[in-house]
Amino acid sequence: MKKTKHSAAVIVCLLGSLLLHGCGAGGSKGSEPVKVATDPGEQWSMTAPAEVGMNAELLNKAVSELPAADQHKMSGMIVMRRGKPVLEQYWNGYDKDTMHDMRSATKSITSLMVGIAIDKGMLGSADDPIKTHLESAYRATPAIAHNIAIKDLLTMSSGMACNDRDPKSPGNEEYMYPKGDWVGFFMGLPPAARPGTKTLYCTAGVVTLGRILTEASKTSIPDFSTRHLFAPLGINNARWASFDNGRQTDTGGHLYLRPRDMAKIGQLVLQGGKWNGTQIVSSSWITKATSTLTYMDSKEEYGYLWWKHTFTVERKTYVAHLARGNGGQYIIVVPALELVAAFTGENYNSPASRRPLDVLESYVLPAVR
Repeated sequence: MKKTKHSAAVIVCLLGSLLLHGCGAGGSKGSEPVKVATDPGEQWSMTAPAEVGMNAELLNKAVSELPAADQHKMSGMIVMRRGKPVLEQYWNGYDKDTMHDMRSATKSITSLMVGIAIDKGMLGSADDPIKTHLESAYRATPAIAHNIAIKDLLTMSSGMACNDRDPKSPGNEEYMYPKGDWVGFFMGLPPAARPGTKTLYCTAGVVTLGRILTEASKTSIPDFSTRHLFAPLGINNARWASFDNGRQTDTGGHLYLRPRDMAKIGQLVLQGGKWNGTQIVSSSWITKATSTLTYMDSKEEYGYLWWKHTFTVERKTYVAHLARGNGGQYIIVVPALELVAAFTGENYNSPASRRPLDVLESYVLPAVR
């Protein structure tokens, strides 16, 4: 098992607001691809679509009918059904051994880690007040006095004045990134609503969850994620970004994974948190995290840092659970069809970042027989 790598550099957000997805430590520019060594022991072989009840012709069209690569700007696409890969495609200099910046899709990984920490008794429950873990470091800050629970950070309903989709919000991530301590930035924001009553996209709150995980587990985020999540799934390469001169880890964005490893995360969710017979994260947590617990901007279904999306195919609807990030980074789980898809791309701050959803609805889902 190779030691998980993580970045020592602070990645600064270049734009304060994000079209569609929320910046998640992002901006309009992409990050350099990160190549890793080929793992000779990796078990990965393509399956003929017909073996898992899928139409190969439609899957091929999902690739062949795309615009030119320099126009569609997708960099990776994987489709799996019943745990078997049926489609894998890369463009624009990426391949199976290239890690991609997941941007805000990182947040959904953070949700899984919180669930694991609760399963292992490191955290009591999602109802725990955040001051239990942060009061000693951030005593007398507005957030400590505001009675925020962990679940409020998981649903982005902390009640603090933090909205990445509003460039004038005091907690907009544009103002966070130049700071040294991003957790301190969040803890010092003014209250704006009672916790749990208003859902606004807030990266700073998810970064604060990472600090809570570190305090509760007495372990760094890279080490915690490797030991309790990535290693059990056979994910041998991951890279986290850091802040505060490398002392803290950004759990709100910029986790690098390969698309194959993103697909493993999706498969774990599809399987109710179980992997090779071992319960990595409790099925009850997966169910809760992917439920509709609130609505982002009063319209988008949201759970514990996982989105819910409904696809319509031939007048039938299919509910999907999404991890999503700026530029077209997606982990998509469609339980009713036993299907998982992973996408990466470079369509930052563009409506084209939704292209993977169109590909799935127009080609991949109709390919299921």
